[in-house]
Amino acid sequence: MKLINSFYAGIASAALALVAGPALADDVKIVASFSILGDMVEEVVGDLAEVTTIVGPDADAHVYQPSVADARAVAEADVVFVNGLGFETWSDTLIAESGTKAVVHVATDGVTPVMVDGTADPHAWNSLSNGVIYVTNVAAAMKEAMPDHAADIDANAQAYIAKLEALDAETNAKLAGLPVERRTVVTAHDAFGYLADAYGMNFLAPVGIDTEAEPSAKELAELIDQIKSEGAAALFVENITSPALVKQVADETGLEIGGRLFSDALSERGGPATSYLTMFQHNLGTLLEALDKAPAS
Repeated sequence: MKLINSFYAGIASAALALVAGPALADDVKIVASFSILGDMVEEVVGDLAEVTTIVGPDADAHVYQPSVADARAVAEADVVFVNGLGFETWSDTLIAESGTKAVVHVATDGVTPVMVDGTADPHAWNSLSNGVIYVTNVAAAMKEAMPDHAADIDANAQAYIAKLEALDAETNAKLAGLPVERRTVVTAHDAFGYLADAYGMNFLAPVGIDTEAEPSAKELAELIDQIKSEGAAALFVENITSPALVKQVADETGLEIGGRLFSDALSERGGPATSYLTMFQHNLGTLLEALDKAPAS
């Protein structure tokens, strides 16, 4: 995504003026790039520090355009967490132009990326074992930033990792019984490659790993032909994308829409996916409910 240079030129000088010296441990300000990562950071730091999330619930980080308030938050931050793997196309410019003195950490360090047409898939959180890597990276960064609270941060991280590992085992157990003909599903964009690899599923999508790229009529027709010839058990809309393409696929293939998955963002307060854990639980339940109803081929 091409960011507007004049926007950043206008905020840069103001942001520079906001940067303070090193914060005391209890005053550490943290910025996370998007809601799923922000929730992980909050789980690790608990009430020890303030966490600001740039791209909030039900918002698409692929096409996000940062605001002056975002630049101010980054300028004032002591620690910044980004997903990496090309997910936040706007983050490098935002961080550079804000003038921040924050230490920037990439939460996917150590993740083995899934490659799609030669490009790294950034949606690594959709494997819970990768989620453990995220949390480990966040904990290491925060113990360095807040050494006086290292024991508390470590305890929070280990308790959280135990929950992620338990859900990972539950997910493996519940998906293990699915027959082969019920393991292919269709989603709005290609965000579930890590889930597919981790749990033996197959995800098809009309849009690739970046929601900014729309499929051509030829590509959409080829996907519909593939579904008709090879079969799919269900299809799903997502919280961050328009349902129009999925509805078109449903009309053309006769597949019923099995529900809504949360791919790149948490739900708003009161929704079914207000944390990383509940997001994964919701997606697992939605998948299983639809696939259990799918007719055997």
